[in-house]
Amino acid sequence: MLEIANEDFVKLVKFIKDRYGLNLEDRKILVESRLSNYVLDCGFDNFSDYLRLVYNDSTQREVANMINRLTTNHTYFMRETAHFQHMMGIFLPYAEKNVKDKTLSIWSAGCSYGNEPYNIAMCLDEYFGAQKKQWDLKILATDISYNALKSASNGVFSPAAIENVPDRWREKYFTHTQFGDYKVIDEIRSNVVFRYHNLMDDIVFKRKFHLIFCRNVMIYFNDEARAKLCKKFYDATEPGGYLYTGHAESIPADMPYKRISTAIYRKVVQG
Repeated sequence: MLEIANEDFVKLVKFIKDRYGLNLEDRKILVESRLSNYVLDCGFDNFSDYLRLVYNDSTQREVANMINRLTTNHTYFMRETAHFQHMMGIFLPYAEKNVKDKTLSIWSAGCSYGNEPYNIAMCLDEYFGAQKKQWDLKILATDISYNALKSASNGVFSPAAIENVPDRWREKYFTHTQFGDYKVIDEIRSNVVFRYHNLMDDIVFKRKFHLIFCRNVMIYFNDEARAKLCKKFYDATEPGGYLYTGHAESIPADMPYKRISTAIYRKVVQG
């Protein structure tokens, strides 16, 4: 395994923190273990030369590749099921009653390989049923990894990734591939729009959101970055809308959302 020099590690920590809000200060071993083979595969025999490539890449694709390798966790369908139960039982009945123009805005922020936004699309299909055609139910799914977004748009998953999906949903929303994997059906894939977005950048989407999923993303952020992001999410949320976070994530105590239950927050309607 390659070792990263302390001066290179300190510079990398600052670069990632300033650009993306991620905190790598105590993760030197993680950086070495997750990047060593990749650095070698890129044709470098040391971190210094590879990082010079990262810093000088004006397209930002290489830093996105690097971050993807540093932050990717095991992801699967029906993760943190309580959120989907709340969505189906509380959020969607509220939205159906109160969203008068029948345009529902949902954002999967940090969508990784697409499990989450596709899972959301399946819940929408189940809830609205035949009434679905009366609604605009496009889901925005964003990430900083171009590789993850490319994989997500294909909608192909291993059997292990969908093992928590109910049997009826597996038959309804997936087809088998010739390699033994599962592919999300076109009707569900067409409900998800994948885009690159760095959560440290300003949120400039045209509409505010009725529901934002940002789960198991802020665990990599320091307190200051989490606070700034939660404030940006709040400003981008419709009154009465919700934010779902990861159950293991710590949220700033002064976050403007009202805590509804574990990892579920709401922007209270004023008046």
